[in-house]
Amino acid sequence: MSKHKCSKEIYKSFLQATSVRYSGLALSEVSPQGLSHDSVSRWLQSTHFKPSDIWKEAKDFIDKKEPCILIADDSILSKPRSKKIDLVHYQYSGNAHDVIAGIGLVNLLWHGCDSSTSVPIDYRIYDKPTDGKTKNTHFCEMLKMAKNRGICPDAVVTDSWYSSLKNLKTIRSMGWYWVTGLRKNRKVNRGVSIADLDIPDEGLKVHLRGYGWIWVFRFVASSRRTDYIATNFESPTRDQVVAIMKARWAVEVYHRELKQTCGIERCQARTGRAQRNHIGLAIAAWFSQHRRRCLEKITLYEQNWRIIKQAITVKMQALLI
Repeated sequence: MSKHKCSKEIYKSFLQATSVRYSGLALSEVSPQGLSHDSVSRWLQSTHFKPSDIWKEAKDFIDKKEPCILIADDSILSKPRSKKIDLVHYQYSGNAHDVIAGIGLVNLLWHGCDSSTSVPIDYRIYDKPTDGKTKNTHFCEMLKMAKNRGICPDAVVTDSWYSSLKNLKTIRSMGWYWVTGLRKNRKVNRGVSIADLDIPDEGLKVHLRGYGWIWVFRFVASSRRTDYIATNFESPTRDQVVAIMKARWAVEVYHRELKQTCGIERCQARTGRAQRNHIGLAIAAWFSQHRRRCLEKITLYEQNWRIIKQAITVKMQALLI
């Protein structure tokens, strides 16, 4: 029986190095410390990794003096064969365009306007049956936490899911601006749907029922999909709104890399505590990779190639003997 214990650094290193298997068994097979499968499972269920641990790692990597935006978005960690795993609920997935079984993850990303660097500063796991909180509740709590930590963004950016009156008023109460999508049937002025308005390219100032005066812009994509982007900026320009919405894409890249390079969806532990720890450690593993890429000025593909090329060299040498 192995006397060695798993640790945060060992688990993070494993998530960064592997690209195929992410189980405790796989870690025990490759661990230089000779970890057993059971020791990894016990550690994952007994440790307590929290969202605040991400902030401890990220706070020294962001420049609070740099103009920034806060991007909030959620993602579903797919668990198609997981009826006995805690935290799994049937939820709508934007990627799948369907209701799927998975764990809901609400993320808050700091994005530097000058450096174009994105840093995760907070996250919440959506599990209403346990804590009674909606995604909107988690969203507002993370914004309040960000303010308490001294972050002052140029704008808070979200999609239409987080455009409720309560959320918009919460952002305004903090003295911040917001940029968000609005659904086409959202009522403005005297009960008029946004889709029925004639909105010029330079935007249109309208009265949002229950909130006050805002600006709305209309964008038509190449697929002919129409998006309505609203903001409480006092005199926004179309170029300003376009730049902010382009920066919002950083959170989509973040979600994709979490799933493809750190195995955030791949843990099959059944307990909620083990799942929470794996998710937090996967985010920490991504941040360690991202920080190294920024410091060394390399791409994600170069970073991944560095990991596997040594193994390929060893294998080729063995085959040529």
